[in-house]
Amino acid sequence: MADSNQAASLREFDAFAPRHTGSGPADLQAMLAAIGVASAGELVDETIPPAIRLGRELELPAAQGERACLDGLAEMAGQNRVLRSFLGLGYHACLTPGVIQRNILENPAWYTQYTPYQAEIAQGRLEALLNFQTMVADLTGLPLANASLLDEATAAAEALAMCQARFKGKTGAYFVSERCHPQTQAVVRTRAEALGISLLTGDPESFDFEGHGLCGVLLQVPDTNGRIEDISQTCERAHKAGAKVVVATDLLALTMMRSPGEFGADIAVGSAQRFGIPLGYGGPHAGFLAATEDFKRVLPGRIIGLSKDSAGNPALRMAMQTREQHIRRDKATSNICTAQVLLAIMSGLYAVYHGAEGLRAIAVRVHRLTSALSTLLEGAGHSLAEGARFDTLLVTPAGRTAAEILEAARTAGFNLRDAGDGRVGIALDEPTTIEEVIAILGAFGVAATASDVEAAAVESLPAALRRTTEVLTHPVFKQHRTEHECLRYMKRLESRDLSLVHSMIPLGSCTMKLNATSEMIALSWPGFSDLHPFVPADQARGYSELFQRLERALCEITGFAAMSLQPNAGSQGEYAGLLAIRGYHLARGDKQRDICLIPVSAHGTNPASAVMAGLKVVVVGCDEHGNVDVADLSAKAEQHADRLAALMVTYPSTHGVFEPEIREMCDVVHRHGGQVYLDGANLNAQVGLCRPGDYGADVCHLNLHKTFCIPHGGGGPGMGPIGVAEHLVPHLPSHPFAEVGGDVGPVAAAPFGSSLILTISYAYIAMMGPIGLRQATEVSIVNANYMAKRLESHYDIVYRGKTGRVAHEFILDLRPFEKSAQVSAEDVAKRLMDYGFHSPTLSWPVMGTMMIEPTESESKAELDRLCDALISIRAEIRAIEEGRMDQADNPLRNAPHTAPHVTADNWTHPYSRETAAFPAPWTREFKFWPHVGRVDNGFGDKNLVCTCPPIEAYAEDAPEPVLQT
Repeated sequence: MADSNQAASLREFDAFAPRHTGSGPADLQAMLAAIGVASAGELVDETIPPAIRLGRELELPAAQGERACLDGLAEMAGQNRVLRSFLGLGYHACLTPGVIQRNILENPAWYTQYTPYQAEIAQGRLEALLNFQTMVADLTGLPLANASLLDEATAAAEALAMCQARFKGKTGAYFVSERCHPQTQAVVRTRAEALGISLLTGDPESFDFEGHGLCGVLLQVPDTNGRIEDISQTCERAHKAGAKVVVATDLLALTMMRSPGEFGADIAVGSAQRFGIPLGYGGPHAGFLAATEDFKRVLPGRIIGLSKDSAGNPALRMAMQTREQHIRRDKATSNICTAQVLLAIMSGLYAVYHGAEGLRAIAVRVHRLTSALSTLLEGAGHSLAEGARFDTLLVTPAGRTAAEILEAARTAGFNLRDAGDGRVGIALDEPTTIEEVIAILGAFGVAATASDVEAAAVESLPAALRRTTEVLTHPVFKQHRTEHECLRYMKRLESRDLSLVHSMIPLGSCTMKLNATSEMIALSWPGFSDLHPFVPADQARGYSELFQRLERALCEITGFAAMSLQPNAGSQGEYAGLLAIRGYHLARGDKQRDICLIPVSAHGTNPASAVMAGLKVVVVGCDEHGNVDVADLSAKAEQHADRLAALMVTYPSTHGVFEPEIREMCDVVHRHGGQVYLDGANLNAQVGLCRPGDYGADVCHLNLHKTFCIPHGGGGPGMGPIGVAEHLVPHLPSHPFAEVGGDVGPVAAAPFGSSLILTISYAYIAMMGPIGLRQATEVSIVNANYMAKRLESHYDIVYRGKTGRVAHEFILDLRPFEKSAQVSAEDVAKRLMDYGFHSPTLSWPVMGTMMIEPTESESKAELDRLCDALISIRAEIRAIEEGRMDQADNPLRNAPHTAPHVTADNWTHPYSRETAAFPAPWTREFKFWPHVGRVDNGFGDKNLVCTCPPIEAYAEDAPEPVLQT
């Protein structure tokens, strides 16, 4: 009989935690010895205040092996009944080209990228996003497009804010067409209520826009029931009344029909989902927004623009956006963390792969099948709503009830929409076949053959509504139409971007950890990816079980009573959490509570989200150690006691310290009638060791794309569920298509946000188990303290806890080098690229510093490599300080060094080419070359170019400003 050690050895090979945690026992012991402690437990005792320690293991199921976890996920996927859904409402099945699925969606070189704040090593994804912007601008007929938003409903809500910002009055009312998708109406209503904007709804054709003080009008073309109409006169009437016009639209339809810009719209919004993105039970999908030049300074989210590098060559960057998050704070026009980069890249490449001709061919086929379906239904006596249509029909049945037709359809294996009033909605899509059209007809009791469908399949869009302008004329949409060329193009872009496949990305507060293949693999399973978000609940039982298990686990981890999985980004989690607090105060009759206290050290997203939730920001100071000034907090809480709504606090602090006064801070706010919102960005330092719900927080958003392993994807997708205490449960976000939440409206288009990627966090928690999760947190704290110890004799550490320890991140002070060597923090960041690293978080939360977070999934060898790079750079700075390197012409000031720069015939620098390009031994084994030299940010903002014009337009002698569309 095998002994226990032999039995254990049979299970260890499939254990996940040792694969996730970067360092083994020997390396961990070496790091602990360097720090000067005997164990990780001793270090944690010195780091986390004893008063908030959990004191027990998390009550979670024991860790599963990778195979067992995948088997369990497969069982859940099998519980989902995947029918063909012709439900529409902004979601359509489509065909993801295999070359894009394999080489983008399933490729860690793309999905492990960080937000492109360091443009020189992000030129590939920046070009892909510029393609997306060009695609959106071309199809909508509007010159400015951003690099994606979270979904169509969120984009519509952002458009509301844009109209209000441009309104000449104080706060304008806003009109929403009753023909918009229900979820879009609901999300816009949520935003309007928080901002105090009066919302009016009705039929835009008959509504009199005059006399209401409207700041904007939201229309939908094609509308939610498929009707396409000429809205030119409606736009004229709205403009005459002083309102801007927003049009929610469909990109595939726009390949055939006139664009919103041609109709006279000021803003266009929608979803790019049907351009190659799986349904995923609601997401993730890229929303889009395009506008006229009048909105240039209030366009939300991120805009990719063209500038030039240090050699005068074209170089891409994020335009105008650095002002948003950390500089303008509560004056920001939007929360910058509202993008779906990976999905926008996929949709843009879908357009690159198909080109204008291919996209129109797909659209024409869908439209002709829709025309055939409508002709044959009408011929059999069924009534259809009047008006031109693209892909969606609204049918009043004859001879059968809507319920009978819906049931017959489900029996035949597909879902049709119950449109109310005895009507049935049908929306065809890219994969629709003639056989499926025949089956749909059969559900209505109409017999038809393939020949009948083919004979009736004609283009029926009236000439007045047809598109006559060319789109996607740039060569990028013509040169990559074969798989070979598209594959090579994607690989060229991929080679220009640094990601986690190359080296660690040590961004403080951003937790770039391992995104394990076993966590990611279920994304491509049809049982999860092919489900429409509005199918009947009995068809999504697998998802329901997944949500319940994940919610229970997250509640146990955080100490909260309930979770909402709806917010589809950390920024949306902040917004939803503050709305829950607002709803709580309103329910108690405290309508006056509108003050949100936010420490000066807080994430820039915090004040932006507070303003979105209708709150007024009051800043709380920090002391000389970087901790929240409790005396200042107490004074301001007392000063604003009658109006105090909330405190937003990050814990451990943004400065990388567990502040011992956290309970006292919570007590102060509660004593004065407020609620405590805890920003969960730093939960990676708490899992298994302490819980926000235990030490006084009332609500907390969780960045699943950080702590719980959903990859950043170059700046999205993300998920930001919120956990709440019992008294806030009635104020979680609701949804018109699901029984979720309470009295607060929805914040996302789908009831459970980006449901598909929740499989990742579920798998991570299931495979780590309670012990693995705790140990991961301990190792993240060990890694940070080890790096701080190695670097403290070379750089000053800005903040530490009272015992001298840091949490899971720490800040290096680079400010002295400005005076001693004329070296800036940006110079150090760019020089790290020559060593093969992405910079840590730069100049935030303290200007002139770097914030480093190594996470638990990096090995000691990788930590040492980054330390060696930073120590080597410090030696280079010392050489400048001592006069051994030129102060104006040195490797830091000229970084990053590109291959063309280093291999040029003429080398005039006083340091060697080897010093420039190969400053460390590992760079000879593998060299990641920055694709461009240092980007000129100022030039890019003065010469705003955010679509794909000819390269010659960027010559240095081009007139300023240049605005190409």
